[in-house]
Amino acid sequence: MKMISCHDCPLQDCGPFIPHSDEEKDFLGGFKAGEMAVGAGTQILMEGAKTPQLFTVLEGMGLREKTLEDGRRQVINFVLPGDFIGLQAGIMGEMNHSVEAVTPMRCCVFRREDLWLLYRNRPELAFDLTWIAAAEEYFLGETVATLGQRDGTERIAWALVKLFVRLRGLGLEAEPGTVPLPYRQQDLADALGLSLVHTNKTLSRLRAQRMVDWSDGMLRVPDLEALAELAVTEIEALPRRPFL
Repeated sequence: MKMISCHDCPLQDCGPFIPHSDEEKDFLGGFKAGEMAVGAGTQILMEGAKTPQLFTVLEGMGLREKTLEDGRRQVINFVLPGDFIGLQAGIMGEMNHSVEAVTPMRCCVFRREDLWLLYRNRPELAFDLTWIAAAEEYFLGETVATLGQRDGTERIAWALVKLFVRLRGLGLEAEPGTVPLPYRQQDLADALGLSLVHTNKTLSRLRAQRMVDWSDGMLRVPDLEALAELAVTEIEALPRRPFL
């Protein structure tokens, strides 16, 4: 696998991401330790592990998930291109959740021990890292509010609105109103604190109402505004965001 130069990074021209200057690309080219390609089902980061590596997702999708002692699983977030993973272990020493590839994934690899180079030598990129962490915290706050205050139908509609907007913003809208969503219904249920049966019935009802159609790894949303209204949320434009 030929490594992609930071000057040719596909994320540089991808909708929501703020492109780097040539000087920043030169620095990141030296900061980057390599690339990693993994197949679907691979554990990229494992809960409790002290990983020496951090990653930026170039291609593919995955899951952040936490497993309870009795085996139950909570999906924390859906991992998409441009996401930075492993920061928690980089700062706190070990992961308190796992990251699993749902599709084949390709990631840029950084050494954890080099993380402090950003803070010493490139404070503007270190601020970008802080922004990424703050955005993750913001999303988790929204998720907690959803789990605590929205009913099951509203939760599912909210999650599909958020995923659709993110995927469309990444330029993955295959045709108007259609984006790839290669996750399982169980993944969505585990993210929203719902049973698989409840999730399946709700999705079937939304399909019958022509609100959404999630099948064959594709999500079709004929009327995003109507789905957002059902979710008691607004359609927010993706903010311009940094990446490493």
